Amino acid sequence: MITFYFNLAPNPAKIALFLEEAQLPYDAVPVDTAKGEQHLPAFRAINPNGKVPAITDGEGPGGKEIRVFDSTAILLYLAEKTGKFLGAPEDRPELLSWLLFIATGVGPYSGQAVHFQYAAPDAIPYAVNRYRREVERHYRVLDNHLAGREYIVGEGFTIADISAWGWLDRAPKIFKGEDDPLGKFPHLKAWFQRVDTRQAVSRARALGKDHNFKTASDEESRRALFPSNYPDSQG
Repeated sequence: MITFYFNLAPNPAKIALFLEEAQLPYDAVPVDTAKGEQHLPAFRAINPNGKVPAITDGEGPGGKEIRVFDSTAILLYLAEKTGKFLGAPEDRPELLSWLLFIATGVGPYSGQAVHFQYAAPDAIPYAVNRYRREVERHYRVLDNHLAGREYIVGEGFTIADISAWGWLDRAPKIFKGEDDPLGKFPHLKAWFQRVDTRQAVSRARALGKDHNFKTASDEESRRALFPSNYPDSQG
């Protein structure tokens, strides 16, 4: 059985979508990162980096429980475990390229764009402009690539689409104040709408909505979420 440690952020959303698409049985364990639960020793034993998502799988080689952390690693692990959403064998180099493009570009720049617009204590126009423009650049790369394509890699839905969906779903928050943040990227917008109508998406979105995650921003939350900002933090 897979145990899935999550909150409502974009990276865990990717794993929720894969699990629902593949119809894998799993136990979902909420980790309230605003309360600092990701820094508890029990969770650090699963992910030493103290972030979600993470999974444990009791059906590893020889029946040994294994751990996997980082959303891209988890997607690859689950896809290889199930044989689903990997595309054709000849697509593997392309699949890895786009997965890492999302992992090292779309995700981090999107996260920083959100941070400097919503979490930074002081408004820093340069930082906001820098990260929003980089997100736009990455979107443009995807938009150009998706011209004439239904999916990112090969002929079908793969973990590259799942990975990208997790962050593209937050475009309205990333591009704060824009009514149609994907409007400038017609091929990307059409792709997102295509993925977003899949039945598993609604199930993935529903995960955790019945859990009372902390939403208030206070000193406890800031220390839990941004421990490197506090020299005395153990995070």
